[in-house]
Amino acid sequence: MQVYAVEQIDNEHHLTGDTEDSTNIDNPGTSETPEDLAELNIANTVTITYANGNGQINGALRILIILTAISLAPFLIIMLTCFTRIIVVLHFTRMALNTQTAPPNNVLIALALFLTFFIMQPTILTVYNEAIVPFEAGELDAPEAFEAGMKPIREFMYPQTQRKDLQMFLDISRTEWDGTLESIPNAVLIPSFIISELRSAFIIGFLIYIPFIIIDMVVASTLMSMGMMMLPPTTISAPFKILLFVLADGWNLVIMNVVKTYF
Repeated sequence: MQVYAVEQIDNEHHLTGDTEDSTNIDNPGTSETPEDLAELNIANTVTITYANGNGQINGALRILIILTAISLAPFLIIMLTCFTRIIVVLHFTRMALNTQTAPPNNVLIALALFLTFFIMQPTILTVYNEAIVPFEAGELDAPEAFEAGMKPIREFMYPQTQRKDLQMFLDISRTEWDGTLESIPNAVLIPSFIISELRSAFIIGFLIYIPFIIIDMVVASTLMSMGMMMLPPTTISAPFKILLFVLADGWNLVIMNVVKTYF
């Protein structure tokens, strides 16, 4: 839509600049008081009214919120969900199998994302029903919606956070804690949760490594006893690791036990 600035003279419309008359009420430099300065060139101002003057631009605000959420989504997935523990455990599983790039990183990340959605689905539904829906309906303002949305996420993080990690950040920040979740600020709970997730993931990864280390030791000692010193033990042990993993239904065991740590 093209818009032109026009003025009406003698019931005729002219484009600005077509006539010798200026649209300025006062010439530049003629104001003597602040009030005169405020009225200078008032004829050139433009007023835009949205939705009959109610002052709400819901479409533009919605787009801004969506773009902001998309830019912050990767950090929120990593920091506030179970994604960290799952992806670290899957990485340790691949390292224990010594398969290098199988499964590839894209597959591991996609699997971790879907498992994260499966575990976090009740929390996501609670956030949607208690924060997003009331906010869109105008029942909550932005700070209230943020608090309502963080409450289910905090309730998810708190049981997974070890007390010593929480106490460490409380001591660093010199925050008093009465033993309840409500008295823990987000700046303390979130890093405590991340550290606890990393610790749990490394413990699970160590347990996954144990049977594969035994296979490496058996293969290495067998090759040494046969005098095959130049043959890398990992070359021989890799098929046995994959065979053991398949026979034990390893993916089912790993994923099932990781998911059960949250229930």
